[in-house]
Amino acid sequence: MEDILRPIYQERASNEDTLSILLIERRKEESPITENLDAVLFIIVREANDPLFIKHYEYINQKASLYVATAEQVHEWLLYGTNRRIVDWVLNGKVIFDRNEYVDQLRQRLLDFPQQERVEKTAIEFAKLIRRYIEGKDFYESKHYLDAFNHIIHALHHLARLSVIENGFHPEVTVWSQVRKIEPEIYKLYEELVYSTEELPKRLELLFLASEFLVNQRTEIGSKHFLEVLSEKEEAWTFDEILNHPKLRPYVIDVGVLLEFLVGKGVVRVEKIPTKGKNIYHRHYRILKN
Repeated sequence: MEDILRPIYQERASNEDTLSILLIERRKEESPITENLDAVLFIIVREANDPLFIKHYEYINQKASLYVATAEQVHEWLLYGTNRRIVDWVLNGKVIFDRNEYVDQLRQRLLDFPQQERVEKTAIEFAKLIRRYIEGKDFYESKHYLDAFNHIIHALHHLARLSVIENGFHPEVTVWSQVRKIEPEIYKLYEELVYSTEELPKRLELLFLASEFLVNQRTEIGSKHFLEVLSEKEEAWTFDEILNHPKLRPYVIDVGVLLEFLVGKGVVRVEKIPTKGKNIYHRHYRILKN
């Protein structure tokens, strides 16, 4: 496949904005990693009009896709976890072209997983975990058991990803094979939910109890990044100020539910500011110092 795609990537390699070119080939019959195509040509560039450009090719009976992404877009994928195949592509793709050892440095960064990136990624996963857990519990209490099941499965997935991150690794597509070795307790919960012969309501009841303990156990590390942001000033924050803080952009959609969770845990204090309306107050938020 590399020979077939050579005219395409040679043209790209001559462009000064091209940082790296990786080739990812199909490893088995059904291959989500390559979107069931025979190969993916993944090109990372400094800048482009669009952060992502995709093109499909066909040669006789073989199919391939061309992905052109900016370095900034790749960084966002790796940080936010919104395109989990990228970790696999970067770590396992065949390097066709590499300007100034860009891919080598990117791979090393993935393996090193710098502490601040871990803190940010932990915050993203924890915020998603809280939303799924709370919404799932609400469905369970309303006796919407299949919806509750869906949410607790997602909550366990975020819990698994958190565990992988805590241990210094990037969560990959095969996160359950990772967490089975790292934290068997979480894997066991997943097995009990999926394979248990108990009635679904009973399974969910036990899972929510166990999950609540694991969520509480991770509150300190999961909220670290969020609380660091709130510590940036002495004054109380309005919700709009929190919502629009650039450092919280990666998980802004879950900030509201995370904030109320931390208020409920006594980690963040609500300050009531009078309005012109009788008995109506603005809610401002301040981190409780130890």
